[in-house]
Amino acid sequence: MSKPKSNAAVLRMVMLSMLIAIGVVISPILRVEGMCPMAHLINITCSVFLGPWYSLLCATMIGIIRMLFMGIPPLALTGAVFGAFLSGLLYRVSGGKIIFAVLGEVIGTGIIGAIVSYPVMTYIVGRTGLTWMFYVPSFIGGTLIGGTIAFLFLKALTKNHMLGKIQAALGVNVYDRKKNESATKSEATA
Repeated sequence: MSKPKSNAAVLRMVMLSMLIAIGVVISPILRVEGMCPMAHLINITCSVFLGPWYSLLCATMIGIIRMLFMGIPPLALTGAVFGAFLSGLLYRVSGGKIIFAVLGEVIGTGIIGAIVSYPVMTYIVGRTGLTWMFYVPSFIGGTLIGGTIAFLFLKALTKNHMLGKIQAALGVNVYDRKKNESATKSEATA
């Protein structure tokens, strides 16, 4: 294996580990039952930095850690994994449009994850009085808050040409290559 590919692989694992750790630590911030906006911030950021499979792994690990050590119900998984994967998938399919990463999170978590949460919480956890749409309003609210923060953060990284540099260093698809190359050339001449 060549050295640049090896370095990128190590850097991807380090980035994934950091995002998992940050996700676990910041998840209690602004958290109410069924709404965890900071998890959506991490999901979208991981999707854009690393892609859908890493984002799915990140959301799964954060959910498992939160369930084991924080006593969070299975909503930690159902409210994260669908949006994380769909966020990364729509980001790639759209050719690197950040708004599509946010939309993937809103659709994946706010709708799909919320609906999947009903049978999990009813039949596995034993909560009563729920309906199929019970979690949709709070999940969509959480994804909109976390998605807005992620969008602003990633747009700021794009504006100062850091997003492309981060993606290039991680060895993933860089969708803003022209801007990234022109920024690198202007820095080299300065």
